[in-house]
Amino acid sequence: MKLIAGLGNPGPQHLHTRHNVGYEVLDRLARRWAPGAVARSKFHGVVLEGSCADVRVLLLKPTTFMNRSGLSVSEAVRFFKLDPSESLLVLVDDVALPCGMIRIRADGGAGGHNGLLDIERRLGTQKYARLRIGIDLPDGIPQEDYVLGRFRPDQLDALAPALEEAVDAAGCWAACDCHEAMNRFNRRRTA
Repeated sequence: MKLIAGLGNPGPQHLHTRHNVGYEVLDRLARRWAPGAVARSKFHGVVLEGSCADVRVLLLKPTTFMNRSGLSVSEAVRFFKLDPSESLLVLVDDVALPCGMIRIRADGGAGGHNGLLDIERRLGTQKYARLRIGIDLPDGIPQEDYVLGRFRPDQLDALAPALEEAVDAAGCWAACDCHEAMNRFNRRRTA
């Protein structure tokens, strides 16, 4: 079994904000891999079970708010006795990447992202895959305000194909492995 956690903040005031792109990718995965499935409240989050290429995939949307995402993710990892280095993918926003770019990594640091920091603290490891979705650097806006804000129209144009590409990259990770997903999806945009 594989676990994919999309990070974000719950509540209608956070819908379609930059910090919630992990939720948006997870919602797209749910439509593709678990059509008609009923979401359940579990692990301090909302979960759906689906499948990708005959692989059982649990889709987890923590409802703990971003800074406490590790509570939800670690509960699911422990409950299913998963090895995070092989079975966990976290979908997350990243201000260090241009809007419209994605990057997948097999492990690494949190890069100052509080959701990833909490996951690492609660799991006791940085060895889990993460798929980062670029949201641009804040331009003169405090970062906290920027990530909780909505995308500009020009960013939305760049974001739409990136969300679909992130869904494809998550599918490659689930069906193949992280290294195959990295080889196929970690490339520089030329346009």
